Amino acid sequence: MSYQESLSKSVLTPAQAEVYEALLSHGTQTAGALARKTSLKRGLTYKVLDDLIEMGLVGKEEEEGKVAVFSPKHPSVLRELVESRRRALKDAELSLDAALPSLISNFNLVSGAPGVEIYEGPEGIEKVLNDSLTSKTVIYTYVDVESLVKHIDAINRRYANRRDKLGIEKRAILPDTAYAREYLKDYHRQVTDVKLISAAKAAPFQSALEIYDGKVAYITFTESKMIGVIIHDPSLYLLHKYVFEALWGMTPAYGVPAAATESARISDAVEREGEESAESASAPKPFEEGKYDDDEYFVRL
Repeated sequence: MSYQESLSKSVLTPAQAEVYEALLSHGTQTAGALARKTSLKRGLTYKVLDDLIEMGLVGKEEEEGKVAVFSPKHPSVLRELVESRRRALKDAELSLDAALPSLISNFNLVSGAPGVEIYEGPEGIEKVLNDSLTSKTVIYTYVDVESLVKHIDAINRRYANRRDKLGIEKRAILPDTAYAREYLKDYHRQVTDVKLISAAKAAPFQSALEIYDGKVAYITFTESKMIGVIIHDPSLYLLHKYVFEALWGMTPAYGVPAAATESARISDAVEREGEESAESASAPKPFEEGKYDDDEYFVRL
């Protein structure tokens, strides 16, 4: 029974798999004997054996005056090699995730085209959220907090903890619901400012929109669909930033009634108008030269 295909799908090349299987099938062999039992040439067989020795899959015995012989190590070493490869790939993935935003930004500058990244599933959602942890600007976000807690609470908690530690500020606009108000009672807002808006017959939108650092990120989180999209485009970013800031400016701070906010705004305007009137009344009037003769002109100066 041949295991070459299975071995070559793990951590071995086809040539390495062929030599290792030959050793497992025939036991200790010289390089010449292995070359005759495989499809490899003698020179390549030596190269493959050196690689397998380095990987810990083959042992080499050399006695003075005799040809070196090679023997297979226990196949359990393969599992260790696969695990080591898995860890290396995970490290490589993390390194790529850290560098990818800058690489995409550079590409966009050169090509002039918007960059779009699409991710799926819970891991994809977490990648999209974590992308904003490199933001050099305040993060603006709209979010359906009830759906967020229901579907991605653990992911969001990990993200929020990292953002708090990094001190990245966020402004969030939430639908004004009983759930949102209850949620905010115990929510610490060290680096997060929140405002609530209400709309008649507003249905849960089960998604979030984040605006930051020249990017716009859309996140959908439902039981049947979890998708995250990051769009790198300065024009779209500025559009959403403008709309958010306009809405933020018109919305009262959380816990302050809208009427009180409007009253305070009117009061401030009236106060400023009164101050300007008082300043205008107390300011000396401009001197009109034509009303006085020369002597009186110089006296008044």
